[in-house]
Amino acid sequence: MSDILKTIIATKHEEVADCLKTRSLAAVRADAEARAHDRRDFVAAMRAKHAAGRAAVIAEAKKASPSKGVIRADFDPAAIARSYAEHGAACLSVLTDRQYFQGCADYLQAARAACPLPVLRKDFMVDEYQIYEARAMGADCILLIAAALSLAEMRAFETLAQELGMAVLVEVHDEAELDLALQLTTPLIGVNNRNLRTFEVSLDNTLKLLPKIGDGRIAVTESGIRSVGDVQLMRDHGVHSFLVGEAFMREPDPGLALEQLFRA
Repeated sequence: MSDILKTIIATKHEEVADCLKTRSLAAVRADAEARAHDRRDFVAAMRAKHAAGRAAVIAEAKKASPSKGVIRADFDPAAIARSYAEHGAACLSVLTDRQYFQGCADYLQAARAACPLPVLRKDFMVDEYQIYEARAMGADCILLIAAALSLAEMRAFETLAQELGMAVLVEVHDEAELDLALQLTTPLIGVNNRNLRTFEVSLDNTLKLLPKIGDGRIAVTESGIRSVGDVQLMRDHGVHSFLVGEAFMREPDPGLALEQLFRA
């Protein structure tokens, strides 16, 4: 685990402890269960794109990052979500981490209310409290980062998410993490092309791990997709699912940028 990831994970444990002082686990569980009827099928949305011969794009709304600072100063999650939906995104990803990415739950709620797409809560999950919290805020999918969790934790969080009607995207960076991820039941395997230690980005990371993922799962390539050539490289190798955010956030119209990147 990189130093920055360790720092973020430590912060998350502190945040959960603080949340428990003001709102009990039972209360947030009740909020989550109250939204049991309000579900959008994240995996089905991606498979529908595949069935139509198109790329399934999880389009991300991200205001800032620890390494780049503010990426989009005029950040309007509802407008971004509408643009993504109009221009062919399969799903949304919304950052809810406040301290490092300047995100919040309100952004996810605004984005989801503005369009019909399923939404991934992009955050760092370390406790079951956050899983209930994700469903309570309207998330249709959660992210589990293999570099930050044990196999037992991932299994427990996956089970809880599925019980609440949410999908799970498990993110890996290398073969050892992939071995753990493949012991989960989720079909969504995200391969982050960014090295957590050097922060260098290489699309070869997806291509290297792809044979081991197999046909029964949906490989989602993350980070470093910036050109039509990058998209074509992935699709030529059978990767038809993408999580892209920063490249769109720097453009005047994020959805139009998505359509242009995936026009082939």
